[in-house]
Amino acid sequence: MHWYLNVLKNYACFRGRAQRKEFWYFILFQILAILIISYLERLFAVANPEIYMGWFSAIYLLLTFLPALAVGARRLHDINCSGWWLLLHLIPFVGTVILLILATLKGSAGSNKYGSESWIHSQENTPDQVNG
Repeated sequence: MHWYLNVLKNYACFRGRAQRKEFWYFILFQILAILIISYLERLFAVANPEIYMGWFSAIYLLLTFLPALAVGARRLHDINCSGWWLLLHLIPFVGTVILLILATLKGSAGSNKYGSESWIHSQENTPDQVNG
């Protein structure tokens, strides 16, 4: 949950880098939230069964659209790619598959043109945590 909230706090931050863990936990919580909201919409007959998505789901996705773009751009920065690569989503299916593959790649070690490794990354590798 902490990773998800971190992304929401940095909702308009397109600079810097996001490691894989931050990105994928955000995606996981997005999927879970949409599933829960959709289930509740259907349970309480709020959503029209003929429509793919109910109003609450649509509002949630609109509210989290900017944070999703920001974390996607920062994830691309971590592998030393421009955030403009997110425009690949405009190519049906192929673009999304390419971006999913890029999102799974390990980030570049050390600094790159988008900044140094994220602070979370460097905290995970401290000797105190490794030794106990």
